[in-house]
Amino acid sequence: MVQKTTYTEHPFAEYVRILGKGKNGSRPLTTDEACTAMKMILNNDVEPVQLGAFLMLMRVKEESPPELAGFVRATRDWIDIPDNAPQVDLDWSSYAGKRRRLPWFILSTLLLAENGTTIFMHGASGHTNGRIYTRDVLAELGIPPCKSIEEACERMHRERFAYLDIEFLCPRLHEIIELRPLLGLRSPVHTLARSINPFQAPFVMQGIFHPGYRPVHQEAAQLLNDANVAVIKGEGGEIERDPDSPCLVQRVHRSRLVEEEWPALFPRRHVKEPSLDVTRLARLWRGEIDDEYAVAATTGTAAIALQLMGKADKPAQALELARSMWENRSRDKYLAVA
Repeated sequence: MVQKTTYTEHPFAEYVRILGKGKNGSRPLTTDEACTAMKMILNNDVEPVQLGAFLMLMRVKEESPPELAGFVRATRDWIDIPDNAPQVDLDWSSYAGKRRRLPWFILSTLLLAENGTTIFMHGASGHTNGRIYTRDVLAELGIPPCKSIEEACERMHRERFAYLDIEFLCPRLHEIIELRPLLGLRSPVHTLARSINPFQAPFVMQGIFHPGYRPVHQEAAQLLNDANVAVIKGEGGEIERDPDSPCLVQRVHRSRLVEEEWPALFPRRHVKEPSLDVTRLARLWRGEIDDEYAVAATTGTAAIALQLMGKADKPAQALELARSMWENRSRDKYLAVA
């Protein structure tokens, strides 16, 4: 009698099979399935070959809003936020890096913080060639990035702004992001990381590069009961309004899906910066140089956040408020590091 083969299947194999069973047999994960799968990944309860297969199967089909919501729920549960954490007003993600223009959105966040908004910024660095990243630019402004959640909490208590790299916020996700040079493609973690909002801030700004991801973020936020989120196709994929082009802002506003197109601020496009000299950020803030594109990008991006937070009803009013903040900023800050 021929003995039948028996083996014990790895628990994570179920989730690889759901995604990879062929065009007629495969299906998206439910929110609960995605949550369980991500918990296993975060706890390192999967084999490397399973992780690679899962990430690339998900990449080929692209994340659905329920899947993204499940991934976010698992990650929020995994991250340990201290009891003495401050009340964060605005969550701001920064994962793309910049290669064509300087990251003027950094000045937007500092402007908002100076005017009473507590901002938690999180991001990743160095995973794509030819880009400059927020962590390094902040250091050039004399703002050392934080290296722990506790340090970020203390910084927000003191200065209303803190940046924490995903390496310290969620080391496991950092490890997966660092697989990009090995896999040759971005993974779902790049989408997930933008939506973490670990401090449960009531307002969230998200920037994407591919327009198709706007509704994914928007609908996932609604599933997560994140009541006020703004998603834009930002310059270079960061949360930065390009003042030379119309900007479609897709929002979750008081739990409803809405969208609004903000008009371009200039009739013609500006020439791309010849080089990314990061010292220009400090010099612009201090009033040592004048750059109409940079000021418009800074205030235009801040205006989207101001409308999101209910500080102004209409885009024109939000932009007027942001421009007033810019004109009245404390200029004796952010001396460029030599």
